[in-house]
Amino acid sequence: MSGGALDGGALGGAPVDGDAGAGAEPAGGDLFAGALASEAELRELYEQPELRARSKQIDRVDEITARLIALAPFVFVASHDADGRADVSPRGGPPGFVCVLDERHVAIPDATGNRRLDTLRNVIATGHAGLLFLIPGRGQTLRINGPARVTARPDLLARLTPVGKPPRTALVVETTEVFAHCPKAFVRSRLWDPAAWPDPADQPTAAEVTHSHLRGLFSLEEVERFNVESLRTRLE
Repeated sequence: MSGGALDGGALGGAPVDGDAGAGAEPAGGDLFAGALASEAELRELYEQPELRARSKQIDRVDEITARLIALAPFVFVASHDADGRADVSPRGGPPGFVCVLDERHVAIPDATGNRRLDTLRNVIATGHAGLLFLIPGRGQTLRINGPARVTARPDLLARLTPVGKPPRTALVVETTEVFAHCPKAFVRSRLWDPAAWPDPADQPTAAEVTHSHLRGLFSLEEVERFNVESLRTRLE
């Protein structure tokens, strides 16, 4: 089975009938029962945010923000479709692969992927996205939220060449909300501490995960071959 057939068919195809657990009742009954239904109910459980947390948000890319974006090789992109179904997708490249177009707009080039286009389809449908920038070894992250569009303008794409050529499209986000996020999650998780990382022997391989979710459509050996080929040609 060729890598192209696996990529365009199984990974981007329709769900297989008879998914395990589909529609099954949770062991604890309806786990959404009794969920909080208003912000007022939520606020009864939490104190108001401190002044510094309320005041740190800006609406543009200032000099400090631009420096952080230039150092970031990784960003999570959050989006949702017209029915409110949410999605978060990772994007990576050389540090600074996300381009600051001006003080109110950043652009993320779309690199070669599995062609599902989840994020791009969501943004076209709803016009919004949220970004979370990560810098290796740094606990503080950078968050940007705002209106978003998918563009194929040649003049704009020509500015986005982190892998040596313009992408097919890019995601442009208007920076209506910009703020740094504290490092508490990284402190708790010890994410950047190699001593806290799980033993590779205890983890399923990437091929094993994909093989399990493909529900027998391809053998483990076929998935392993595809993964190797996919990584080899990812930047082409």
